[in-house]
Amino acid sequence: MFALFVRFGVKEGCEERFDALVAETINGIAAHEPDTLVYLTSVPASEAGVRVFLEVYRDQDAFDRHEQQSHVRAFLNARRALVDSVTVDRLTDVSGHVAGPQS
Repeated sequence: MFALFVRFGVKEGCEERFDALVAETINGIAAHEPDTLVYLTSVPASEAGVRVFLEVYRDQDAFDRHEQQSHVRAFLNARRALVDSVTVDRLTDVSGHVAGPQS
């Protein structure tokens, strides 16, 4: 597996636009990226201007394909106007469990 933890500092007043951009991007990921295993976004409770992403890909090749998708390229270009900081950490020794749909 290949995994990332990404932290975005969103510019004040741009939170709604950033969240809408993320939602649009997630739709593209869900529709076109079967090897993107987990793509979670969240807002830390104490930091309304921060967005964190947990991204898990089947392998490095899956991540490379993700980076070339048109919806991801659009996100990367549009986010420049909306964020003032980005921190990316590659995660190693990834393990755990993600539950499937509940009935």
